[in-house]
Amino acid sequence: MFSQMRIRGVGVIDDALLELSPGLNVLTGETGAGKTMVVSGLGLLLGERADSSLVRTGSDSALVEGVVQLPLGHPALVRAAEAGAEHDEGELVIARSIAAAGRSRAHVGGRTAPVGVLAELGEMLVAVHGQADQWRLRQGDAHREVLDDFGGRELASRRDTVGELYETWRAADREHARLVAEARERAREIDSLTASLEEIEAVNPQPGEDLALRAEDERLAHADTLRLAASQALSDLSGDEYAGEPVSSARDLIGSARSALAPGALHDEALRSLDERLHEVGTLVGELAADLTAYLDDIEIDPGRLGYVQERRATLAGLTRKYGETVDEVLDWSGRAAARLDTLVRADDRVTALEAEVAQLRDELVAASIELSQMRRLAAADFGARVSEELSHLAMGSAVVEVDVRHRLDPEGVALPDGERVRLSRLGIDEVEILLAANRGAPPRTVAKAASGGELSRVMLALEVVGADRGALEGNGGADPASSRRAGRGARAERTSPPTFVFDEVDAGVGGRAALDVGARLAALAEHSQVIVVTHLAQVAAFADRHLVVHKADDGRVTSSSVSVVAGEERLRELSRMMGGDPDSEAGLAHASDLVDQTAAVRAGRVTATAKAPRAKRARAGAARGPAA
Repeated sequence: MFSQMRIRGVGVIDDALLELSPGLNVLTGETGAGKTMVVSGLGLLLGERADSSLVRTGSDSALVEGVVQLPLGHPALVRAAEAGAEHDEGELVIARSIAAAGRSRAHVGGRTAPVGVLAELGEMLVAVHGQADQWRLRQGDAHREVLDDFGGRELASRRDTVGELYETWRAADREHARLVAEARERAREIDSLTASLEEIEAVNPQPGEDLALRAEDERLAHADTLRLAASQALSDLSGDEYAGEPVSSARDLIGSARSALAPGALHDEALRSLDERLHEVGTLVGELAADLTAYLDDIEIDPGRLGYVQERRATLAGLTRKYGETVDEVLDWSGRAAARLDTLVRADDRVTALEAEVAQLRDELVAASIELSQMRRLAAADFGARVSEELSHLAMGSAVVEVDVRHRLDPEGVALPDGERVRLSRLGIDEVEILLAANRGAPPRTVAKAASGGELSRVMLALEVVGADRGALEGNGGADPASSRRAGRGARAERTSPPTFVFDEVDAGVGGRAALDVGARLAALAEHSQVIVVTHLAQVAAFADRHLVVHKADDGRVTSSSVSVVAGEERLRELSRMMGGDPDSEAGLAHASDLVDQTAAVRAGRVTATAKAPRAKRARAGAARGPAA
């Protein structure tokens, strides 16, 4: 709820501070004093479109600031935190400024924020009902929301079940449709993958085979060159004859070198070390000659083997052109293709399973939607009767409200057990419309068209009161809401959305005792929520928990307005002014005192608003009444 609101430089208001309280806050004042500017300022604070014409003449800018008290965890606090705002134990400060040039800025919890954030918070914090508002029930879906809210937890739970079933059904149906649509493409892919895997399987490549065959091909193709090179090297190491003459070998030369070193090695350590190294070299030459001999034995000139290797390499090259740069990459592709083929083959089985699943989910959804529709019809009858009863106390005694719950028909939709075809949705199968017959004998029409501006506000008040009573009934474990109201402010049920209601001249066209009924209904709503009312009627103002008055001042050059809280004698003088125009009239003050006594009795449950309260004599000293407790 709002605990404070400051308005500076808006219209005729120079600087005004509204100290608001829980319960019923009434705003009164002379015509033209600026009450409308208070509502306009609140609208700016709630994210409405900025208009530089609202900036007070002579001011550079207009500023509206509000302090909101909310329970921790309230959705508005969560949204504000997402925008980077900070709050102090649930106390959130929001602000909106408009420059005379037209630029607008918004602040939430000390941080600059888009104006859209204020609008989102406004939907969670305040419901504004005025004669000029495009009331939310002008939208068809809002009628269903109002009825569902009235239906309580059980109906809400069934609606949530329908929503969950709908999303699950739609997901399964979309998957089934996708698989069916892809059936032809899936068949082509299955054929392609099968042929490719069969081709790879026929070749049966082995890991690294292409590299091994390339090396073997190179060796077989140059076998003569390799043999000649190895033979020459072996001859140089081991010795041989050339043109009938012996040729010195490396081993012979090493032996000769050692023989030359032998005499000196006996007398010098360094030369002896060199001789040992020559011995090691001779040993290595001998081993190398043995390896060359073995290499010559392994080299074979086999044209048949060479032809096979080259043919095999050509076959593998056919695979690497299609499926990978190497045989290893071909094998990796083959593994992935086999997994994909398995998925595609199993998709046909999935189609069959999905058909059964979609049908079962559809049947469950239809059954749950029918139950939800039946619950709505029961709630609709109760809701219509209660709202009609409320309207009878709001100068609309002939008005009758009906709630029409009908199926949303669709020739292409799903068939119900009775053969009727309807459109399924996450919210059920119903269209809901609140109808109003404003006068006896008049045909019921949609409420937004059947009610005038003032009537529309009173219908909205009746709806909110009925909704608040239902909330109190559930919040108190089924206790009578009227007894909850009589229990006092401490028994007020917690409501989270919205915590504040604003009514701008909801009493238009109402007078006399009917005005007392309007005030009593506003007071009843205020037992569950904060209510702010702009009114011209003393009968409504007398119910206030806090009475605020807009004062207009004119110094001959500039007109300005301010707001103050009135209580005691000042409040009686304001009520007297509202009833007769003379705030100091003895008769007017006495009448105001009687009116306060009567409204107090109504709120205490001792009499009804339409009952005539006994006239009480007003004593000037100590008998002046303050705001109703």
